Amino acid sequence: MAKLGVNVDHIATLRQARGGSEPDPVTAASLAEIGGADGIVVHLREDRRHVQSRDLHLLKAIIKTRLNMEMAATEIMTQIATDIQPDLVTLVPEQREELTTESGLNVNAKKDNLKQVITTLHKSEIPVSLFIDPSRDQVKAAHKADADIVEIHTGPLANARTLEEEKAILDEIIDCAKLAYKLQLGVSAGHGLNYQNITMLTHVSEIEEYNIGHSIIARAVFVGLDRAVREMKALLI
Repeated sequence: MAKLGVNVDHIATLRQARGGSEPDPVTAASLAEIGGADGIVVHLREDRRHVQSRDLHLLKAIIKTRLNMEMAATEIMTQIATDIQPDLVTLVPEQREELTTESGLNVNAKKDNLKQVITTLHKSEIPVSLFIDPSRDQVKAAHKADADIVEIHTGPLANARTLEEEKAILDEIIDCAKLAYKLQLGVSAGHGLNYQNITMLTHVSEIEEYNIGHSIIARAVFVGLDRAVREMKALLI
């Protein structure tokens, strides 16, 4: 069975909307673990629009599974990661004006910077994943940059408007997953995945983990977070 990483950024977004202390993403992470989450994912953005440094420190101390810290490949963020010591760092592109991460890293264009950040994190024994678009060139570039894992951006699949487009993107994702596996990279997938479209990917044995946030948190509004996580986990069998 593939693993499930639950992103709790949206819990932090709701908290920040009122400027108070509730709902707490740390509490959400514990409930997600009760529901069967194999890991917790948080994106510490440079503008701190949702997750705060305080959240990372508490999550590292409290959760019992694995902490996956998403971040931009900057010197400041790298220092924070080496201080926090998450179980995994996922490097993602970051733009101030975007609502959520809109595309994968262009590893080829930023290979020198990415390799430097990866080397620094490896020195602190932190494995690194690169969030990339479903492109063979990006998989190869991630391998050359010494990444440990690639997380394949599934947003294009979720946003496909026709069956033909959907099939073409699905084929690209599968091809990239197989290539990454051959290159001995770990393979995960995420962005835009929900209780309906996840079933298009669960037969792809090379994908070891799915990182999902919005659809699980949206479902949790109606049924509770632990049940929402259990329902998603059941689809990964």
